[in-house]
Amino acid sequence: MQVTIKDVAKMAGVAPSTVSRVIADSPKISDATKKIVEKAMKELNYQPNIIARSLANRKTYTLGLILPSNTEEIFENPFFIQAMRGLSKYAQQKGYYIMYNYCHSIEDELKTAETFIRSKWVDGIILLTSRIEDPCVHYLMENKHQVVVIGRPEDYKDKALWVDNDNVRAMYEVVCSLIRDGHKKIAFFGGEQQFTVNRHRLRGYKNALEDNGLIYDENLVFENEPTEIKAFKSMELLLKTQTPDAIVGTDDTVAYGAFNAALAHHIKDIAAVGFNNTPMAMYKTPSLSTVDINAELLGSEAARLLISRIENEELDSNYSIVESDYIERSSTLDSRRV
Repeated sequence: MQVTIKDVAKMAGVAPSTVSRVIADSPKISDATKKIVEKAMKELNYQPNIIARSLANRKTYTLGLILPSNTEEIFENPFFIQAMRGLSKYAQQKGYYIMYNYCHSIEDELKTAETFIRSKWVDGIILLTSRIEDPCVHYLMENKHQVVVIGRPEDYKDKALWVDNDNVRAMYEVVCSLIRDGHKKIAFFGGEQQFTVNRHRLRGYKNALEDNGLIYDENLVFENEPTEIKAFKSMELLLKTQTPDAIVGTDDTVAYGAFNAALAHHIKDIAAVGFNNTPMAMYKTPSLSTVDINAELLGSEAARLLISRIENEELDSNYSIVESDYIERSSTLDSRRV
């Protein structure tokens, strides 16, 4: 037999309308009454009707997740899956659902954002990447729609909700560590510079070279290699003119692609460091040093900020910086905070 609001009201000793207001989290209902009603709901295993709950609150209890246009990178890079796991876990705990939408271009992302707003299907929108002059962020901010970005939206970093690592510092520490170990010719492999995460990691690389008295060599820098295959091919081109003694990549797939090319050319005495701490970094042979950016926590923090804003909770800040861990792998596994 299905439990109804009337059953809950009878057990709690209140009117059915009071139960409805508790479900809607009405400020007119005292905390004491809310606790009594919530206890009755729990004992009866009553699940509020999501449609009725939405109508009462004028909310959908749904978050829109816009997946970036580079579909190839989404499926190759575990970062996105890990971040989505964190988002989903936190949203579920708070009684929210997530509506996913894959996009094929930047224009498609913008159309999706416009559709989400016009249709009123979602209470807020999550963007998994941050671009320089991102049209999606601009549109959502200008229309005063709730949005959170994983990455630092430079144009709206003081207004938009966002979550990120300190990517400049993380890459800086990696390169400084390689230099301390005696490496002088360090090749950089990264993704497109339109994404702030890649731009910030390149800045950290440059800063580390400068602070250690090394000259920046643009011939050692490859800025548009977001996949393992592209990084492999770029490394092969580099090896025709010079041989670096270390590799840094903006993620593990890129770093391993370049590293694998070096191994294919029988270059064994070369260090390699990636980002994201993917299974590939640990289990491929040889294993790869990496920076664990705690992608699942990035997703969870993004959901926390967005849901808090939707529910009009006071936030200490419009952003959250998640710590990263530099994991050096050799014969033993060592981890340091960066």
